Amino acid sequence: MGISIKQGKSNMKTLSDLISGHSGTSRAIGAPGRGWMTYDGLRKLSRDVNSSLRKSGIGASDRVAIVLPNGPEMAAAFVTIAQSATTAPLNPAYREEEFAFYLEDLKARALVVAAGYDGPALAVAERFGMIVFELTSLEPAGNFTLSANLTGEATAAVPGADDIALILHTSGTTSRPKIVPLLQSNVVASAKNIMKSLALTEDDCCLNVMPLFHIHGLVAAVSASLAAGSSISCAPGFDALKFYGWLEEVDPSWYTAVPTMHQAILARAPRNQAIIEKSRLRFLRSSSSSLPGPVMIQLAETFGAPVVEAYGMTEAAHQMCCNPIEPGRQKPGAVGLPAGPEVRIAHETENRLIDGLGEVSISGPNVTPGYEANPEANEKNFFEAEGKRWFRTGDQGMFDEDGYLSLTGRLKEIINRGGEKISPLEVDGILSDHPSVAQCVTFAIPHDKLGEEVGAAVVLKEGQVATDAEIREFLAARLAAFKVPRTVLILDEIPKGATGKLQRIGLAEKLGLA
Repeated sequence: MGISIKQGKSNMKTLSDLISGHSGTSRAIGAPGRGWMTYDGLRKLSRDVNSSLRKSGIGASDRVAIVLPNGPEMAAAFVTIAQSATTAPLNPAYREEEFAFYLEDLKARALVVAAGYDGPALAVAERFGMIVFELTSLEPAGNFTLSANLTGEATAAVPGADDIALILHTSGTTSRPKIVPLLQSNVVASAKNIMKSLALTEDDCCLNVMPLFHIHGLVAAVSASLAAGSSISCAPGFDALKFYGWLEEVDPSWYTAVPTMHQAILARAPRNQAIIEKSRLRFLRSSSSSLPGPVMIQLAETFGAPVVEAYGMTEAAHQMCCNPIEPGRQKPGAVGLPAGPEVRIAHETENRLIDGLGEVSISGPNVTPGYEANPEANEKNFFEAEGKRWFRTGDQGMFDEDGYLSLTGRLKEIINRGGEKISPLEVDGILSDHPSVAQCVTFAIPHDKLGEEVGAAVVLKEGQVATDAEIREFLAARLAAFKVPRTVLILDEIPKGATGKLQRIGLAEKLGLA
């Protein structure tokens, strides 16, 4: 199973290639409080997993859903199963009806759960007659055995570059979630892009706090680290109260997170100065939603390291743009320079590329070949121009004179107030500058005459006091009158999605404002 000869990084095309050429005794996967699995251990586990799958009748093109808690076993399960079949990681917090939808929609043949798991995914798998693999954790971190409820036989063929390695669904905030198949070559191309952007080497260590049923953690943290032959310590999820203990114990050279996580980490920084001063963080990475400029600056000052904001999405196997890694070259408020695929601006309604403001579009080897069984979505989101196939991201943005991309927001999130178009990201950026504001999100509120009105929800910093009127007055001094939110809600917590991202669409309804 896999490729045993040492390969150049440029030759990597599959997940098997990704881990094949690194020193066998080097650390690969670990976790706070546990020992490290080496690259030799990871390669052996890959062979064992291949054997377990084939003996249960799972072939190279079969789909295996993975429902495991965050941690090293989840990371190792993704990496090893993807070398033998198609992986479909799912959020363990789903309810039974959600598992039924996703498992049926994916046409999953098998399910992997932790030994002793008796949750809703198991009930659905049994209802559908799926093969169920129980994963029993071993030491060191990430090591496990798989036992199945059925036996069978499958050919020993392994997936190639053009086979599907990973299937994820879009978030489906405004429509039925779409299936995004990512080829082995898509995942590897993106992992190599991130490795290059971050200048990762064997000496680096990533502390992962991102959920591993999401493209950000799977590719930016896990796959890019393995591409570089570096190590990744997988925490059991994000916990602001435990983060600094993990930082001290693991001693990582970097971590990657979404803005809400970075803000929670910042809030606890003053009481953890000693740990920060001893840390060897080479950089901090932020992705999955726009990082407010003031937060980027405060993070960089607090940790004495550059904060690299990147721009990614599932259809691109994560990364599209990235701020440069060199200190001082990061632009607050910009998502960086093209970092892998070709990135251009397309006309919002016509299938052509333009200069100026428009829809961000990408073309490259990391881009999905298309949504599965959804010709309507493919017709809408892909187009041909200048001899290449382009994917429309749904984001509005433009390049500055230095080639950095700035986003004005999701096209479907741009607020249309009586014909005046308002970027929620612009209002977020000003709100984040308010000395009392810890978190904020600007969103559209339905309005009977204007169509939409501007609203904002904020969480105040610990010990700070501010009224909605004071916040609106602060904004009015810095924004045109039509951009100032008519409603500012001060909350203890803003509703978030499964990956920790603040969600604008549907927020007015969730907060009782629709």
